[in-house]
Amino acid sequence: MSKKRISKAKSIRHAKTTTEIVISLVLLGTCGFFAKSAFTDVTKVEQSSFYDNKDIPTDSMTQNTEPDPDQMIYESLSVNTTDKFYGDLILVNRDHQYFYSGNEDLVSIIEMNEENNRNCFTAVDNTYTILRQVYEPMASMVQDFYDRTGNDTLIIYGSYRTKDFQQDLYDQDIENTGESDSSRVAPAGHSEHESGLAFDFSDTVNYDYDGKGDFEWINTNCYKYGFIVRYTKTKENITKFVDEPWHFRYVGIPHALYMNSHDLCLEEYIDLIRQHPYDGEHLEFSDSENKNEYEVYFVKSDDGADKTTVPVPTGTRYEISGNNVDGFIVTVYKGQKPLVEETPTKAFEEAPELTTAAEENEEDPESDYSEEYSE
Repeated sequence: MSKKRISKAKSIRHAKTTTEIVISLVLLGTCGFFAKSAFTDVTKVEQSSFYDNKDIPTDSMTQNTEPDPDQMIYESLSVNTTDKFYGDLILVNRDHQYFYSGNEDLVSIIEMNEENNRNCFTAVDNTYTILRQVYEPMASMVQDFYDRTGNDTLIIYGSYRTKDFQQDLYDQDIENTGESDSSRVAPAGHSEHESGLAFDFSDTVNYDYDGKGDFEWINTNCYKYGFIVRYTKTKENITKFVDEPWHFRYVGIPHALYMNSHDLCLEEYIDLIRQHPYDGEHLEFSDSENKNEYEVYFVKSDDGADKTTVPVPTGTRYEISGNNVDGFIVTVYKGQKPLVEETPTKAFEEAPELTTAAEENEEDPESDYSEEYSE
């Protein structure tokens, strides 16, 4: 190839390269022009006036979602609807019958005294029984009474009774008075004694108990142990029974405390609790002396179903009792952890035999206490 042709080829390549560079520079210049124009036309967006005028803490959302440590949390508990007929707060009177379940945990008062080395009071004999949960509060109350007064003449002359024996007492009273009904003895099925929650005091000196003298301390302080004097003169028109200062009924400390401080009989208290349903305002009160706080509410029984759903607090001590009328009463011990059940100190293994013996003993006309029965 000649030197002339080589130079011509180089010239062509040079011209081509120069042209490509010029075109590239033109394109870059054009893009830069449009980019500058677009940036110049951008409008600044002002900050929201709502944000400027509102002082919102950055952790407000976190605070709103944290649970209140003092708020009670409830869960559903399914209970037998028929359980409304049992518990420490059942109402047993002329209008509401007690339904014997056959599972009552009865203990002999004398045998329990012997087991616990208590000799400050007694019962007529070994066949006098009472519900297990009633024995210890009763015995503690009498022990404190004895420690204060030195009086050891108390005797239990009325405790658990069978329905048949209650009928015999009622018939005897009708025969003695000649009346068509009795204001001293409840008809069979309608006596608190049939529930095992009640007992009668007498003494071994006068075979009488009027709640006076030394015994006034018991009638005044029994609420501290969970008892009420069931029948009083001022409530005769409600209870339909005459004054019985010797007849004590266990309802539990919170309820005895409230009834005593507000001068309520059991009928009035059951009606009051109905006004405080679970989905309404609960009944709240405290024991200033022992610094305990209580909350009580009512749950109506689902009488059309075998089970009733009862809301109960989680992680807090509570108790459920039927009212023997139309539902359940829940007692919450605020600030207290659930109790751990302990093994009973004594089993009452011969309940059927003792029940029969009790009937035979109580029907004995020669007993010194045969005419002391009431309710």
